[in-house]
Amino acid sequence: MNIHAPHREDDRYRALERVMQQQRRRPDSLIEILHAAQRQFGWLDREVLGLIAARLRLPPSLVYGVAGFYHAFRLEPPGRHRCTVCTGTSCHLKGGSRLLQRLERHLGIPCGAATPDGSLTLENVRCLGACGLAPLVMLDGEACPHASFEPLVERLATRRDGGDTSP
Repeated sequence: MNIHAPHREDDRYRALERVMQQQRRRPDSLIEILHAAQRQFGWLDREVLGLIAARLRLPPSLVYGVAGFYHAFRLEPPGRHRCTVCTGTSCHLKGGSRLLQRLERHLGIPCGAATPDGSLTLENVRCLGACGLAPLVMLDGEACPHASFEPLVERLATRRDGGDTSP
């Protein structure tokens, strides 16, 4: 990677450079810059982490370590579809955590990972703030209130097959 000739044609890199300039490339702004990078790229690959390390004059191991420590950062590309299960108190009491465990077993992936074919990322969130809809699942940003396993698996299968691409 040539850090002195960034990807001039790629708006995402230019946006990241602007954020780093706004933060004055201060090492203590690493978290904010990692968030900005993830918003731009969807995840943090080695090239982006290396660029950030170089620009902030930090060891790459430190930047990678920080990105790997926090669950908010993705070090692998997300799937084309995203299934987010709320595990907040109301959703947990209404079966959200059990639903998440069943989905993990059914999909063969742990929470936070993408399926091997890259079609789906399974995630959880502490609270979506819609406790009256518990257990709540978000599928590509679309609310699935009072979610249950079988109907949700059917919807996931349809989306993964490309039959339903609506959000």
